[in-house]
Amino acid sequence: MSANVELIRAIYDAFAAGDVPGILGRMDPAIEWHEAENFPYADNSPYIGPEAVAQGVFLRCATEWDGFGVQVDEIVDGGDTVIALGRYVGTYKATGKTQHTQMAHVWRIAGGRAIGFQQYADTLAVARVTGAV
Repeated sequence: MSANVELIRAIYDAFAAGDVPGILGRMDPAIEWHEAENFPYADNSPYIGPEAVAQGVFLRCATEWDGFGVQVDEIVDGGDTVIALGRYVGTYKATGKTQHTQMAHVWRIAGGRAIGFQQYADTLAVARVTGAV
C-alpha cells in the first residue's frame, strides 16, 4: 500500500473514531475542499484550510445527523490522486430519515498531506433524506 493510500485510510479511520484533530492534522494548511454541487454543505464551497472544513462540514455532520459515517468500499491508488468509493450512512435528525448515499471522494496529496478534496455524491438521495425535496 502506498504512503498516499495509507494517509487517506488514516483520515477515514480518524473520522470513524471521531478524532477530528487526527483528520485535520493530515490536511495541508491550505487544503481546498469542494463539496458536490447541490450538496447541502456546498453553500460555502470551496472551504480553504482545515478549520473551514471543520466548521463548514464536520460540525454540521456531527450536529445534524445521528450516526453519520462514511463506509469506504474501495480505495483506488492513482499516485498523488487517491479515490475513495463508498456510501454515507446516518439518520438526519430533523426528518428521522436514514441514508445509504453513494459517494466518491477524490483526494489530492502533496508532501504527505491532503491538499485537495472533491466530493461527488448522490445529491438527490441526500435531498430526499433531509427533506429538501
